[in-house]
Amino acid sequence: MRRMLAATIAASVGLLLGAGVIPAAAQAHGSPAAGGYTPPPIDWGTCARPSLQARGAQCGFLVVPLDYAKPKGTKIKVAVSRIKHKSADTEYQGVMLTNPGGPGGSGLGLATLGGAIPNGAGDFYDWIGFDPRGVGSSVPALSCDPEYTGYNRPFYVPITRSIEKTWLAKAKGYAEACDAAGGDLLDHLRTTDTIADMESLRKALGEKKINFYGFSYGTYLGQVYATLHPDRVRRMVFDGVVNPERVWYDANLDQDVQFDKNMDVYFAWIAKYDAVYHLGTSARVVKQKYYATLYSLIKTPAAGKIGPAEWNDIFVSAGYYVYGWESVAEAFSAWVNNKDAEGLLALFGEPGGPGADNGTAVYLAVQCTDVQWPKKWSTWQRDNWRIHAKHPFMTWNNAWFNAPCLFWGAKAGKPVEVNGKKAPEILMIAETNDAATPYSGALEVRKRFPKSVLIEGVGGTTHSGSLSGIACTDDTIAAYLATGELPDRVRGNRSDLKCDPVPQPDPTAAAATAKSFSGAGDARAEVRAELEAAITKR
Repeated sequence: MRRMLAATIAASVGLLLGAGVIPAAAQAHGSPAAGGYTPPPIDWGTCARPSLQARGAQCGFLVVPLDYAKPKGTKIKVAVSRIKHKSADTEYQGVMLTNPGGPGGSGLGLATLGGAIPNGAGDFYDWIGFDPRGVGSSVPALSCDPEYTGYNRPFYVPITRSIEKTWLAKAKGYAEACDAAGGDLLDHLRTTDTIADMESLRKALGEKKINFYGFSYGTYLGQVYATLHPDRVRRMVFDGVVNPERVWYDANLDQDVQFDKNMDVYFAWIAKYDAVYHLGTSARVVKQKYYATLYSLIKTPAAGKIGPAEWNDIFVSAGYYVYGWESVAEAFSAWVNNKDAEGLLALFGEPGGPGADNGTAVYLAVQCTDVQWPKKWSTWQRDNWRIHAKHPFMTWNNAWFNAPCLFWGAKAGKPVEVNGKKAPEILMIAETNDAATPYSGALEVRKRFPKSVLIEGVGGTTHSGSLSGIACTDDTIAAYLATGELPDRVRGNRSDLKCDPVPQPDPTAAAATAKSFSGAGDARAEVRAELEAAITKR
């Protein structure tokens, strides 16, 4: 779901049900657990990252077992950051662990998140960022093939058997590269391993309970933690809510449908500003130009580098959220109207470099082993062609992104049965047309957490868009973190508070848009950059 992350496919549902889920009580005893392990204190020091240094953060490593079933065995290091509370000690409300999503997203920079909370409500907490095991600055960090997502890859849509065979070979090759590179680590990168690390982090920080702010996949971490350790939860915020019923094969199929719908919204926005972009005055015309260009790039890539796969990847972010809509539209316009590829190349940078595929590698390592994916390629073919017929924008892109799960070397486990009945009050945020984590997932989690409250960004298409300056949403978050106050929970299967969504940008008012991220908004912009890097699929 990475990068992250809604038609029900009956056969694939059957596969998940057949794989089974582990009831919470049994999971607590039968999966990785930090109960028998006491970590050494974290040796805090200066952070290497300038943005963390500028905010006065401290950094260090949490030492944890590779395998919690062998607490005296091999140890690995989880990179951790901390920005301590700014309030008086008498007003201190504990630690706030954070996660940006992915899975595979670096969360070390999210210690700065407290500065984005309005009304000083973040000042009451120690904000904790961390790179989950295998990610970023944690040791070891998983990398399999830094060139895997490079230029001039085959067309995503397997319109010929040759294209299909090429992608299957690429997927198999990447899985084998991860098997070789990951070693024993590959067997210990499930969601439950990170939950055990969060428990170790709680102990190392000397806290009886944690607070938690999770985005995207991070909301699933929060759900599982609250299921297994409800007595250790104080407050939690989930933004962009994962549907625990759909992990993970079905969740990706759900994404394909909503991403396609969101692109129609985006094309309509471009048409609205035809005076700026000159791509057509109707969504239909703009969409036709998008697909005509896609097919033209099969034979002649832009600048010799941007083929149909790269072209599709560049547009994916526009389906995730409204941030960056202008940049994608500018690149679209420049290429179609002037054959200028500079904007495309800026949005799809040079591949490679040490660890460049770390996010992809860990994403797959988690999703491929959290639960068994369909083992037969014929199942993938059937489901993806069916969805592609009506929703072609990202279906095969998503399929190939996840296809290494067909060949993954580590053994798949069984997901925790999420149950929030014993959890305290939590706050959730979701926009109506979120594509990465469709809105139906937020409603499902609301059912499972009977004390939860859901804010809906009505009609919006932005994924994990809290703290973007929407007062209705952000002030509710601030009040909850400051005092525990939440809006009343309403009856029925619906949201409890309706707010405006993150607004679509106005490219004719660039100065006004930039101004909205000034002052206190600088922290929001910093956080948004961290989240986009963690969440968005290539």
